[in-house]
Amino acid sequence: MTSEHIVIVTGLSGSGKTAVIKAMEDLGFFCVDNLPLPLLDKILFLAETHQEISRICIGIDVREGPLLKSFRTEVGKIRNLGHKLEIIYLEAGQEALERRYSETRRRHPLQELAGSVRQGIERESELLGEIRTMADWVIDTTDLNVHDVRTLIHRAYDRSESSRMAVEVVSFGFRDGVPRDASYVFDCRFLRNPHFESELRPLTGADPAIVEFMEGTPEWGDFIDRVSNMLRFTLPLHEREPRPLITIAFGCTGGRHRSVAAAEKVARILAESGFRVKVSHRNRETARDIDGKGTTTE
Repeated sequence: MTSEHIVIVTGLSGSGKTAVIKAMEDLGFFCVDNLPLPLLDKILFLAETHQEISRICIGIDVREGPLLKSFRTEVGKIRNLGHKLEIIYLEAGQEALERRYSETRRRHPLQELAGSVRQGIERESELLGEIRTMADWVIDTTDLNVHDVRTLIHRAYDRSESSRMAVEVVSFGFRDGVPRDASYVFDCRFLRNPHFESELRPLTGADPAIVEFMEGTPEWGDFIDRVSNMLRFTLPLHEREPRPLITIAFGCTGGRHRSVAAAEKVARILAESGFRVKVSHRNRETARDIDGKGTTTE
């Protein structure tokens, strides 16, 4: 008998691996952190002899030392046995990692050997480089806090509502930068801008007046249809990888009108097609989460 699901959580120290493992534990995964690679088969034996252990989360990091060289081999063994295995790799920008270490009393695991936190981070990136290329999901936590990371994991691995891959649809403003975690980015700046209509300017893309305005522009219908049709074709292919979560981002200048309207419209279409969808808006003035049916989930 093979276990239902094995997730290996790895990546750079300070990038949020502990938060991910705790979130997995909340979701019912049997979690073991800093497990020596040669003991992977022992965990699998435990799962095969205890039916209640069907989902396993294993934390592996640079403290493995020389054992990291066997990572590819050990992962290959597990997959050859027929187990479903995913690798999550967490990382963050160097400045963000340095700041996190400066705010805590923790020492970077390679700081003493490398000479400084910065050099430790650089060395760790080198040591984990091959593992990163093997990852099914790379999460950049530079702009995420602990709560954001936990929410991301819950959306990806909570199977209480559906067994389908989680889809996150977000709107954003290009002036604030493109979301780091986006798998698809659609630029809505070619669409007519409600900002230049004085009565519409104070509203957001979630308001009926903005929706009516967008539906009245000639390019809107074709844009939504083409994007939705492409996603309905590609998302099931991502599910086969498997991919726990796909983020689809719609951007406009400020992230208030066009991108919000597009994100909500496409999210509803995907939800009606059976996908497990969440939609969120990154502009602070429009920020809120709604489910695929438009229900506020704050």
